[in-house]
Parts: sequence; C-alpha cells; structure tokens
Amino acid sequence: MALVKAGVVVLDCAEPEKLAVFYKELLDAEQTHESANRVEIRGADGIRLGFRRDVNATPPSWPRPENALQAHLDFVVEDLDEAERKIVGLGGRPLETKDASGPYEERGYADPAGHSFTLRLVPSTAPKQG
Repeated sequence: MALVKAGVVVLDCAEPEKLAVFYKELLDAEQTHESANRVEIRGADGIRLGFRRDVNATPPSWPRPENALQAHLDFVVEDLDEAERKIVGLGGRPLETKDASGPYEERGYADPAGHSFTLRLVPSTAPKQG
C-alpha cells in the first residue's frame, strides 16, 4: 500500500478563493475542498491544484533578469489563441519574452496573483508532409 495517497501542487496567494475561480474556469475543474486558508480543485483530467492563503504573498518575477528557472505550471492545449483569449478574459496576462516574434509552440502567462504558467500545443500526431 502506498504511503502517499495523492499529490497537490499548491500556490500561495493573498486571495485563494479568487485564484481558485481563475483556475477552475480555465481547467473546467470542480472545487474539492475549502477552508479558511485553503481551496483545492480537481480538473477533468485529474490535475489537482491547491491555493493557500498567504497575506504577505508577492508575485514571483518571471522571467528573471539572470534567467534563473522557477517552478511554474505547464498546460497542454489544442488552440493557443483560443486559450489566450480565455486566460485574458479570466484576468490572466501574457508575459513578455526575450523574442516575441513569430508563431510559437508555447506561450507564457501569469495568473491574477502573478504565478507563471505555460501553454503548450498538443503535439501533432499527423505524419510529416514532404
């Protein structure tokens, strides 16, 4: 029998209820837990996210000038433009990148509390042409 039953990625934020709504709408998720300082959701594909109240939380800076890596979330989507419209409509924002020209297979965003996440296109299963 496994000692650990499940894992949850938890984001610290000043207002967990509001941040949970952002991700709940983005991931078409259901709320599974709420207490005074924590909200948890589960997406249709099983992803579990938690949001913990930290009244002193400050948004992470990304990308950092020294280009240090930070933890962030990655989500796979079929349509980057459609997903971006939804993210912006929910209060998220695109993040600047060093080279923002041309089409990309992935794009970076920040949620309303400033946590970074990336959208990646579902890899094509069609055979290469030519």
